Amino acid sequence: MPSKQATYRVMIAAGGTGGHVYPAISIADALTAKMAHIDIAFVGTKNHMEWTAVPKAGYRIYPIWVSGLQRRFTLSNLLFPLKLIVSLIQSFWLLQRLKPAVMVSCGGYVAGPVGWMASRFGIPVMIQEQNSYPGVTNRMLGSSAKRIFTAFPDAEDYFPAHKVRMVGNPTRKNLVHANPSKARASFNITEDRSVLLVLGGSLGAKSINEALLHSLDTLHDHAGLYIIWQCGKRYIDALSKKIDLEEYPRLRLLAYLDDMPAAYAAANLVVSRAGASSCSEFMVTGTPSVLIPSPFVAGDHQTMNARSMQELGAAEMLSDDEAKDTLTELVTRLLADQEQLRRMNDAALAMAKPFAAEHIAEEILHEIEQRHD
Repeated sequence: MPSKQATYRVMIAAGGTGGHVYPAISIADALTAKMAHIDIAFVGTKNHMEWTAVPKAGYRIYPIWVSGLQRRFTLSNLLFPLKLIVSLIQSFWLLQRLKPAVMVSCGGYVAGPVGWMASRFGIPVMIQEQNSYPGVTNRMLGSSAKRIFTAFPDAEDYFPAHKVRMVGNPTRKNLVHANPSKARASFNITEDRSVLLVLGGSLGAKSINEALLHSLDTLHDHAGLYIIWQCGKRYIDALSKKIDLEEYPRLRLLAYLDDMPAAYAAANLVVSRAGASSCSEFMVTGTPSVLIPSPFVAGDHQTMNARSMQELGAAEMLSDDEAKDTLTELVTRLLADQEQLRRMNDAALAMAKPFAAEHIAEEILHEIEQRHD
């Protein structure tokens, strides 16, 4: 290994969504746990969640001014050429200033200019791809990357085969340590009823919220469930006006969930989008799931993620347009069948790769070792 006195720097670029940012933070945590004398520098954008999530995790972050092209005509599209030029200049100066031993792309537009410029400098680029269908940035960087870490078998079709290592998605280590009884108590939930966890991401998912609102009376009153409903900050005000919480004493309506380990530990079943990070968390925690892929993502990668879990028995999948009509029946049927839930739990755990971050960190450190021998 490199000398204990030496400090080596790893640059990690990730931006836009938690699906890119939280795996990146997990990799950073694994690196710092394995090597005391290592310095982590994140690159992100000021107007996305990484700008608060990364410092909260204890790492510093540098800004790049970049965005993607929108599908419809917008002012942002007119600025894209200028942003691209500025982002490349910013990347050049950051790489010159920080001189990282390795650059890691976890996806998002911010990783494009940084990764491209790093490869021009001869800095090894490593990619962590979360989805079955890789994002445009990671596909672009794939040909020049030293190593590509994937989570789903389908992703291998888009990269040079000799560079790919399927290790799974890095997940937060505290997800699996929550005590179920204490978790239920934290939500003021009793032990004698089933718990449905509904997730819409930090912003929320409109169709999932509409489906649950349509099903609420049946699931709460007739099925007798406790419901933890994370509806998203976009929708909390409107839903709070529509729903009289005094009429639904077993409903926990929240804009955001701060304690995800407790939410997973309390739940018998989760309804969610099929983002890669969410799917990986369901695997690691063994949480049976009903997945409703977003139809608005590039390459329809959420459908591919959900299909992979469904085919192996860890999840059921509903299309976005059928969720409102079929969610009630599917949820009540699953929660009434403890044997089915147990099989789904087993299948999810069998898919899990809880040491993904550690495997990626080991390869990064091995690369550093080879370059500095």
